[in-house]
Amino acid sequence: MERRAFVKSGAIALVTMGLSPSFLRRTAFGAELLWAPKGKTLICLFQRGAADALNMIVPHGEKAYYAMRPTIAIPRPSGLARTISPLAAVDLDGFFGLHPALAPLKPLYDRGLLAPVHAVGSPSATRSHFDAQDYMETGTPDVKGTADGWLNRYLAVKGTCDECKTSPFRAVSLTQQTPRILEGPNETVAMNSLSEFTVRAAGSQADRLEALYRTGSTDLVHGTGAEMFDAVKMLKAANPRQYPPRNGAEYPRSQFGQRLMQIAQLLKADVGLEIAFADVGGWDTHVNQGSTSGQLAGRLDDFARSIAALVTDLGDRMGDVVILTMSEFGRMARENGNRGTDHGHAGALFVLGGGVKGGKVHGSWPGLEQEQLYEGRDLALTTDFRAVFAEVTARHLGAAKLDRIFPGFSGNEKGWLGLV
Repeated sequence: MERRAFVKSGAIALVTMGLSPSFLRRTAFGAELLWAPKGKTLICLFQRGAADALNMIVPHGEKAYYAMRPTIAIPRPSGLARTISPLAAVDLDGFFGLHPALAPLKPLYDRGLLAPVHAVGSPSATRSHFDAQDYMETGTPDVKGTADGWLNRYLAVKGTCDECKTSPFRAVSLTQQTPRILEGPNETVAMNSLSEFTVRAAGSQADRLEALYRTGSTDLVHGTGAEMFDAVKMLKAANPRQYPPRNGAEYPRSQFGQRLMQIAQLLKADVGLEIAFADVGGWDTHVNQGSTSGQLAGRLDDFARSIAALVTDLGDRMGDVVILTMSEFGRMARENGNRGTDHGHAGALFVLGGGVKGGKVHGSWPGLEQEQLYEGRDLALTTDFRAVFAEVTARHLGAAKLDRIFPGFSGNEKGWLGLV
């Protein structure tokens, strides 16, 4: 039996023996893992359900936008450029603005830390959530047979530190199970929360089981079990939860907000975190989407306040951190009969960090007139999401073998947006 094949069944076996490791993972911890405490960190945040790009980064200078969305469009900013109103778009450059619920991100834009990207997404024509998420997480649009995620493939190539030690926490997902983007042969950890990453057993019972798993280290079962106990002990010794939010950061009490707080705690604990991942649902707004208030506004409020708190909390550490957001596709340019929006094509994302060239909206705007729409109904795609992901991976993390991370993608540096 291959070692990585054992871990999945081995974890189940541990549960049946009275232990409950509250993390799910695809592979065992291996000696080839890199620990880069002085390297760079990439935090990927997935908005699952297809976030409405046009009400997130509002083209308030586009007349057709208001014609197509008579009840859900975000009103134009007020005449005072620096006035932020909860009832109007937050102006960025005279043409684009943020949904008012995203107002906590405006100071980051003004500081040059935030780079919105519009009309970006997958060249695939699919409007299936399942397929589009799979394509974005594997980095191979319209190829369903890809076995691993692009972040897992990144782990196999050059990292951010040439003299690194081993760490089981190089790639961590704050999710119930391993996301598609991190699936593959390279070692990752998925956990619901820091408090649940433990081996639960009463005192002497845990000691006896640890001794059992350490007996005969050449055996596959024993070796893997010992590594699990080592990982639990390592995190317990580092004690990330001892690091409260700093610099006045206030995280929302939502699951998403608390998971971003825990990512910050892992970074401050210096456990070798290089890749972090979290996701948040609720973006499929077919009915009663709302405008400046309502369903979408509520999701954006949590999203913005959580990210703003993370940036505030990390402070100077943001010089070595990039946050990359993504969603599988955008939504239809016209609102539907239920005051919502149906599945669309191109979307929008954010790139944030100390090394990011923010303070401007990136990407080529295709327009919203009838002849400019994709298939006569959607925002047209002008930037392939792989161009953004490749640029961030290369310029921030230092990866060189991009053809291995994004197989089949012919985009090169000339097609990058200059985000990092």
